[in-house]
Order: sequence, then C-alpha cells, then structure tokens
Amino acid sequence: MQKPHTESRSTKQPSTPDLVGSADALERHDDLWIEVIRKMDETYSDLVRYQVELEEKNAALEAAHQFISSVLASMTDVLIVCDINGRIEEVNPALESLTGVPEEGLIGRPFQSLLTTECLELASGFAETIRNNAVHDCELTLRAAQEDVPLAVNCSSRYDSRGRLVGMVLIGRPVGELRRAYEALNRAHDELKQAQSQLISAEKMASLGRLVAGVAHELNNPISFVYGNVHALARYRKRLRTYCDAVDASDPPESLTALKAELRIERLLDDLDPLIRGTLEGAERVRDVVQDLRRFSSGQKGEHTGFDLVHVIETAVRWVTKGSHPGAQVETQLPERVDICGHAGQIHQVVMNLVQNALDAIKGVDGARVSIRLETLTHADRLVAGPAQAGFSAVRLCVEDNGPGIPEPDLLKIFDPFFTTKPVGQGTGLGLSISYGIVADHGGRLMAENRAEGGARLTMELPA
Repeated sequence: MQKPHTESRSTKQPSTPDLVGSADALERHDDLWIEVIRKMDETYSDLVRYQVELEEKNAALEAAHQFISSVLASMTDVLIVCDINGRIEEVNPALESLTGVPEEGLIGRPFQSLLTTECLELASGFAETIRNNAVHDCELTLRAAQEDVPLAVNCSSRYDSRGRLVGMVLIGRPVGELRRAYEALNRAHDELKQAQSQLISAEKMASLGRLVAGVAHELNNPISFVYGNVHALARYRKRLRTYCDAVDASDPPESLTALKAELRIERLLDDLDPLIRGTLEGAERVRDVVQDLRRFSSGQKGEHTGFDLVHVIETAVRWVTKGSHPGAQVETQLPERVDICGHAGQIHQVVMNLVQNALDAIKGVDGARVSIRLETLTHADRLVAGPAQAGFSAVRLCVEDNGPGIPEPDLLKIFDPFFTTKPVGQGTGLGLSISYGIVADHGGRLMAENRAEGGARLTMELPA
C-alpha cells in the first residue's frame, strides 16, 4: 500500500516560515543578554560610585570624630553631656583627670553624684531650669580625686534632629584658677600701690631733708647770736657784781641804799647766774637738735666718721616716742658713751625704724613695754667681723617688745622689700629692708627672733 503523497512532501522539504521564526527567536535572545549585561554594567558602576561616596563620608566622619576628640581632649574646662534625667552620656578628659575615674566608670551615673552634698539641691533643678533658660555661672563644688574643686558651671539644653529636648550640656571652669589669677593680680596691684607710695614717700623725705637742712642752716645764725650774747651777759654779770660790791663798800647814801633795796638789785644779781646758765643750756640743746637734724637730713651722703652711738640712740628714741607715741613706756640700758665708726645719720635711721616697729607691735597690749639694751662685745662674743678696739670688738643693740611676736613663716621674710604685715597705707615694707642694707654696709648684721617669754627681739650688731 502506497503512502500518501502529502506526507512524503512534508518530510523531505521544510517550509520557509519555520526558518524565519527560529532566526527571530535567536535575535531576541541575544538582545536580552545584551540588556542584562548593560544593566549589570550600570549596577556595577552605581556600586563603585556608592563605594567611593561611602568611603569619602567615612573619611569625613572619621576626621570630624578626630577633630571633636582633639577639641575635647584639649579643653581645660569640664564637659558633661547628660540625658534629660541627668544621666551622664559623655565626658571629656578634663573631668576624668579631676575625678580620677575613667569615662567608662562615669557613663550612666547621675551627674549630681560628682558634686558635694551642699550643691545637690541647686544642681537638681537644672533639668527644669533649662526648659526655659540656660544656667550661667552657677558655682558648684566637684568631688575631685585630691581635694574638692569649685566650678563655675554653665548649663544649656540639648535637642535631637526633630527639635525635641533630649538632655543638657554642662561646662564648668575651675574657679581656683580664676581665684589664683585674681589673687596674683591683687598682689601685683598692692605691690604697685606700695611702690607708688614709697616713691611718693621718698620724694617727701627728700623734700623734707632739703627743708630740714635749710632750716638747720637758718637756725644756726640766731643760735650763735643767743649763745654768744649769753656768754657776754655772763661776763657783764661779773662786772656788775664787782661794781655793786665796790659801791656797797664806799658807804653809799641812804637814798641810794633804799633805791637798791626797792629795785632788788641784790636778788637780780643772784638770779642772773641761773638765768644765764639755763639760757646757755637751752641754746646748747637747740644747737644739738640742729646738728641732729643736719645729720639726719644728710641721708646716704657723707663719709664714715667716728660718732657716739649712745647719743644717736637717745636722739632716735626721743624723736619716735615724742613724735608718734607720746607716753610710751620705753626702758633703756645704755652706757655713758660708745664710739664707733660709720654714718651717724644712717644708723639713726635704723634705730628709729627698730623702735618704731616695736612701738607699733605693742599697740593695744596690756602692760605694753619696749626695752632697748646696748652691749659691748668681746672678740669671743661677737657675731660680726671687725678689729678689736679699746677692749671690745663689736656692739650689740637689742630692741625687745612684749607684743604678739612675729609669725614663724614671716621671720625669714621681714627683711624682704615690700613685705609688711601692716594694712595697706600704714606700711611700705621697706623700713627693715633699708635698715638691713645699711647695717650690712657697715659690716654688721641685723637679725630678728621671737622671745621665749613672748614678743619679738631685733638685734643689730656693728663692728666697733
């Protein structure tokens, strides 16, 4: 049986439309792969760009973090970041250094736990206060590792990205540094005022010295007149006495005798002698005062010469006690005369300073007393160098008082320039410093100590 003709034709010769369809399918398949590859390239490019951007942002974030860390580390002020309940979230190294506690031990603690008890009530109100106003310059005391540290604290609000209040930031500056700076400034100001006062005082003393020298020079002439005239009166008195005796011996008439009795000539002649002696004594005292004034006004000038130290001490004590401390009880133990070589005016200034300080120290003290003692020392007793003269080699002047004494820390500082325990305006702190220099220039020593029975003792030793 023969197969149909149609089947044989279809098997041997495929139709043209089937071939065209297969080609189209292959072409679409290739296009899909190209599109996939293109999408993959775009995705890879986006990934590379995102990676670059991410690395740049990470670098910027790391730089910002490093910058903030360096700023926090360099701050000397205390920084505390808290949540709204006062729990610590972040601190800076300054707080760690003060408290001695690392950051890990501070995170999560209430910031009030770092403060002293008396500050807790004030600090507890910060959370409510900062909702309306910031806190400025509130003084709190921090419990530090060594000792409590007062802080001047500013507290402000902290908000999140949505503007909600999430906490507070506290910044505290140690007040001790400010106080030390203010104290140093005050000390410098006081020293400046004292220096200014000393300059004014020095100018006044220079003017006073010129005035005293001029007055002393002007007084010399009238004193010389008085002194010379009184000596002449003493001679005239002798002549009058001789004449009156001669008249009495010549049997004068009764009228002349009556006139002599009426005028009391005899009593007048008897009074002339004490009157002349008193006038001479007064003139000599004025002359001595003028010499002392001229010696004092000479200041640092002049060569060293011999002088009586006892006379200088007596003059200095008299000037101080009668000038500013009338009625002060001053006991002196002085020999009749002690001759030394130096500048009398400078030693006079030293003695006045020592006596003045002793009298100032006993103000308001019951039974106040100043004792002044001058001793001559042998070679074995002396503390200063110098050749032996007339049986002694040095002199020691002790000025003692029964006041409160000198505080032990001040004993080594009382001879420093501008150091004084007196209120501002009552002392320049230069008296003992200048005196120390004067005594040293004379080859001696000036020393200060407290007496066992109370009070202070200042000792001046000079080579004979």
